[in-house]
Amino acid sequence: MNADAFVLPPRPKGEEIVRTTTAAPPPIPSYLHQHYWWAYVHPSAPKVFERPWLVDLILWGNYRRLIDAAMAALGQKLPGRSLQIACVYGELTRLLSQRIAQSGGTLDVLDILPVQLANLRAKLPADAPVSLLQQDSSAMDIPDATYDRVLLFFLLHEQPADVRRATLAEAQRVVKPGGQIVIVDFSRPKAWHPLRYLWLPVLTVLEPFAPDLWRNDERICLPPAEGTRSVKRRTYFGGMYQLIDLIRA
Repeated sequence: MNADAFVLPPRPKGEEIVRTTTAAPPPIPSYLHQHYWWAYVHPSAPKVFERPWLVDLILWGNYRRLIDAAMAALGQKLPGRSLQIACVYGELTRLLSQRIAQSGGTLDVLDILPVQLANLRAKLPADAPVSLLQQDSSAMDIPDATYDRVLLFFLLHEQPADVRRATLAEAQRVVKPGGQIVIVDFSRPKAWHPLRYLWLPVLTVLEPFAPDLWRNDERICLPPAEGTRSVKRRTYFGGMYQLIDLIRA
């Protein structure tokens, strides 16, 4: 796929799409081509995976529960500027943008893959207060303290450890002091959980960076303590999934 040749479809009613502020789109990282071409990079990937029932199946019936948990953590009123880092299959962004619209806010969605941004644009209503940014989550071309809140929904387990750390540092940089970062992702299941032993080999093959979040302490998902004012963590489905809700210092 030639990222340079891709142009996002124009947004209806004259609304602006922010593609990138640099002269050329950022290169697609090699780990995405190597490990996730089948799920995100290939032009036909959205045709296969853009099915809520399939996403729910992959998450063992927990997709809507985890969406609801993320929305509850963000709160009912979402004024100001929000950032979602990485597109998500299913209805998360549509629901989030509806709540933001009701609060008079705006939502930016950042992703490095043009095919994913185009898929998201096709899912959203024409009047959704959403702009799309084709950027690298680990090196955002966004000023410091731009957003009131940032959401990362099942992104970190898809990134190598060094990219994951950079993405978290960038999320902390672009959120305002006192702003909120909500992370939903895999975690280490309880010892009694049968999927701890059955699902891990599958993840190791399909998503080779995900086992990091199973084998290590939950702090692998957290920015440095000195950069946060408060941190709350909850787990779901026997510990297989976690939600981290932190406030920037």
